[in-house]
Amino acid sequence: VRSEETYAAYSNIVYNHIIPILGKKKMSSVNRGDVQKLYNDRAEYSVSVSRLVKTVMNVSMNYAVAKKIIAENPAVGINLPKKVKKKEYHARSIDTQKTLTMDQILILLEASRDTSIHMQILFNVLMGLRRREINGVKYSDIDYINRTLKLRRQLGKKINTKKEDFPPKTFTKQELGLKTPSSYRDIPIPDYVFEAILQQREVYERNKSRRRSQFQDSGYVCCSNYGKPRSKDFHWKYYKKLLVDNNLPDIKWHHLRSTFCTLLLKNNFNPKAVSKLMGHATELITLDVYGDNREIIADCVDEIQPFIDEVLPIKEVDKQLEEELLEIEVPAEDYF
Repeated sequence: VRSEETYAAYSNIVYNHIIPILGKKKMSSVNRGDVQKLYNDRAEYSVSVSRLVKTVMNVSMNYAVAKKIIAENPAVGINLPKKVKKKEYHARSIDTQKTLTMDQILILLEASRDTSIHMQILFNVLMGLRRREINGVKYSDIDYINRTLKLRRQLGKKINTKKEDFPPKTFTKQELGLKTPSSYRDIPIPDYVFEAILQQREVYERNKSRRRSQFQDSGYVCCSNYGKPRSKDFHWKYYKKLLVDNNLPDIKWHHLRSTFCTLLLKNNFNPKAVSKLMGHATELITLDVYGDNREIIADCVDEIQPFIDEVLPIKEVDKQLEEELLEIEVPAEDYF
């Protein structure tokens, strides 16, 4: 678990739902019957909680097996009660009513130009980066010759740390590893975004020169006038105001990333390549068309369940796909 929020959610499940039922048993003595009783009990309490309990049990027991604490995972093959409807492949439906059209993207880009979150919006809607990934981008991550971006970090809270352990206003801005191994990726930078990065670098250097003694030269693209990194929620008040002032749909910040995914898929980009651009854990991206409604099913799992390994065994990335991925360009003129 790399995310502090995921860690907190897992801890809540363990302490409030698993330990009260299985806490008196040693891990080595937990059997399949115990796991089934746990699932049945939590399904009576809450369907959503039971799903989380199942995920945490599988992940925890797999970890215990890997560390040789137990010989085998007793949760393997244990299903939730039939009344709990199975979520196929942990798929997430993206409602296109919660994404922007090209005309609306144009309006948002222009309206954000004079705000403090212009670069964050570009990284989100034109490159599909997650908000913590955006805040972790540094100028040193940019290949100016090949116009590619190496995603290597995100900013957030370190697990099991306290606010007083860090300097003021840095607790939520620690450099962390990315969400999953597939999140480490090299992606092409659209011409429109590349030009904006160059302009932002000029602003960065001017601020650095003017505030020599106070400037924090950490190299973050999205930073304050004093070089300090942005927090994960910095964009919120500016973003909501932009939507209201420009009569744009009241969609969540994450839905801009969904918009990026939608644009690529609607323009016939290879779903396999789109999956890699998005940093998804697997390649479970498909398009389903129902009448006039287009729905995108995108894999957004935090942990890959064992059955996925059976359905999609790990394969070597073929060179043709790598070349196709690196050749993808999203210049502004194609959009506009």
